[in-house]
Amino acid sequence: MSIKTKWTIDPTHSEVGFKIKHLMIANVKGTFAVFEANVVTTGDDFMSAEIDFDLDPSSIDTGNADRDTHLKSADFFDVESHKQITFRANTVENVDNDGSYELWGDLTIKGISKKIKLDIEFGGVAKDPWGNEKAGFTINGKIHRKDWGLVWNTALEAGGVVVSDEVRLNCEIELVKSNEEITE
Repeated sequence: MSIKTKWTIDPTHSEVGFKIKHLMIANVKGTFAVFEANVVTTGDDFMSAEIDFDLDPSSIDTGNADRDTHLKSADFFDVESHKQITFRANTVENVDNDGSYELWGDLTIKGISKKIKLDIEFGGVAKDPWGNEKAGFTINGKIHRKDWGLVWNTALEAGGVVVSDEVRLNCEIELVKSNEEITE
């Protein structure tokens, strides 16, 4: 019999962001404001983590209302038809025995699922002043947006395109340990 531990995201101490090349010369950054995750580990062993992550694409914020409206449209996330972006993962691999890991899972955008790899830096576990146990992670990765049907673009007169295909993901995640334990 093993004891399973539940963890959830602390949204006030977490950020889900991305950046993408614009005009092939500069990066545009953005974040999503609405997301949640349920993480289940065996005891406190994050190598055993089973992760269910959900994000609301309509919560996108790039600092420009017109661009955000375009990103919510059918040209990109089509938030009217696709209310969630999900990530389901259960494979964690230790990279260097010093806090670096690879996390493998299925990312679903616009109903299209693809396996991706994310690079994880484990920041550690600590108790906050109110006695809550928390775990911190920095997450980075790269995806090719066209793999999920995010294909809008415009060619530039001098060559290149308005928006690059590669999107860099960057997240700071703080999990809170639940008092609820599951016995299997």
